[in-house]
Amino acid sequence: MEPAEGQSSGQVRMCQTVFPAHATHRGELSAGQLLKWIDTTACLAAEKHAGVSCVTASVDDIQFEETARVGQIIIIKAKVNRAFTTSMEVGVKVTVQDILTSVQKLISVAFSTYVIRPVGDEKVNLKPVKLQSLQDHLEHSLAIERRRIRLDHEHVFETLMQENNMEDGHCDNISDTEEDTISTDLTHVQSIELVLPPHANHHGNTFGGQIMAWMETVATISASRLCHSYPTLKSVDMFKFRGPSTVGDRLVFKAIVNNTFQKSVEVGVRVEAYNCEEWTIGQARHINSAFLIFNAVNDKGELLTFPRVKPTTKDGLRRYHGAIARRRIRLTRKYILSNKEDTPSSDLWDTSNQAYLSYSNVATLTVLATKCGWEITSTLDNIKIFTHEESATLSVKVEMQVRIPSNLAFFLLSDFRLRRQWDKHYLTCEVLENVNEDEKIYHITSPSVNGDKPKDFVVLVSRRQPCKTGDPYIIAVRSVTLTSVPPSPTYCRSEILCAGFLIHSDGNNSCTVSYFNQVTSGVLPYLAANLTGSSKSIEDTASACIGFLEMDSSKIYSILF
Repeated sequence: MEPAEGQSSGQVRMCQTVFPAHATHRGELSAGQLLKWIDTTACLAAEKHAGVSCVTASVDDIQFEETARVGQIIIIKAKVNRAFTTSMEVGVKVTVQDILTSVQKLISVAFSTYVIRPVGDEKVNLKPVKLQSLQDHLEHSLAIERRRIRLDHEHVFETLMQENNMEDGHCDNISDTEEDTISTDLTHVQSIELVLPPHANHHGNTFGGQIMAWMETVATISASRLCHSYPTLKSVDMFKFRGPSTVGDRLVFKAIVNNTFQKSVEVGVRVEAYNCEEWTIGQARHINSAFLIFNAVNDKGELLTFPRVKPTTKDGLRRYHGAIARRRIRLTRKYILSNKEDTPSSDLWDTSNQAYLSYSNVATLTVLATKCGWEITSTLDNIKIFTHEESATLSVKVEMQVRIPSNLAFFLLSDFRLRRQWDKHYLTCEVLENVNEDEKIYHITSPSVNGDKPKDFVVLVSRRQPCKTGDPYIIAVRSVTLTSVPPSPTYCRSEILCAGFLIHSDGNNSCTVSYFNQVTSGVLPYLAANLTGSSKSIEDTASACIGFLEMDSSKIYSILF
């Protein structure tokens, strides 16, 4: 392990050479060994920041993009992105370097949550993370959004299961007529491990990475019973540690294939812990469950097809359909979070992707606001206009100084039904869906420009209040697709890729409102004349916005009440 240059108090770098003892029979780094290194490095970063012992609470979904081989070097960088009251998010980046070519490739990016290990009744509150770079500020802002996804993950899954009536079916109606189906019972694997001192930290708690490594081992055996080959771990659904285990515990690992999807297979693993007394009476502690996704290749490197499986029990049916729901979530997450900045796309608003669309909405606006290279193009009193060009993407930023409290500006700007009072580009605006307190979907119509057909937009508006002093209020906007509101022949359905407001407080009665818009073809007609200097549309709209926000208190009262 070596220190990283200019590292903060919660940053650690670990370098490891892949030796034969770390590898499979094919000379590839064992995924279980890599999970142990990831957890160890992340835990060291957490403890470096906290100054006390920490334990793994959860690990977000992990995707493995590359494999490493014997002789190559693994570089793991872990950094505390944000500290909450008693927990913190640690970001981990894993790369592999070839010694002969010096080429580095990304293996994985992961996010883990660590909590302070309680000592007696004394409560320890974590200190804030010192932010040194723009990237630190960005990850610090996005950490709260990732936390929302973690907290919402189980709810999203349960909603999917209920929507599809997955638990109300009968196990005898799946693949009964297909001769090539295999009973999932044939893939059941059970293993027992005794937790010894080398498996635990200096406080006697079992390393989370060690538990993950043992889980990977039994899951691999389970998957191999289907493909009759050597499966490779490609991703892991969110790990959540439900309780601790200590030296002397017996850990029972139960793995079984839940479902197959042609080229991949999902294996579920349940971990139960027993101390000596519990072992005698058969009283288990459920400490972890996880779902691991494998594929397998032949000697030519071609992906193998897994046979279909058939559940034979009610619990098997639940796991069978649960795998389908989790796959929906994985695919939507991978698609939405793939940084499709150059391709506007109105993603379908669906139960499986709502949390990720909200995250993507806020994250895209946050990233746009923190980009370097904004160039000022116009200054008029308390209004400044900036542009940013990157490849073929043009973005506009309008900065306004407003003499009202930031929380009031946030309230007035986050209700898009009020926007018609100051933005002439809004003909109508109605709420289509009140998702929750912070998310709403609107249908907006805009007037014709240059004789073209008038445009309409279906947008998700995500609003966020500051988590701490100095953070801005955020109002993020992006297009989504609702099946209940198809395109109309009256309007040209257009898209907003990224837009919204960041509101920073300048004191008790003033704030800076910054409006951002990543220009798409649907928005460009409203901005083109202004950017060429032949119109003052942006300035006029900004002035109207300031006038609306600074209206006298009696008018504000009539709007609010």
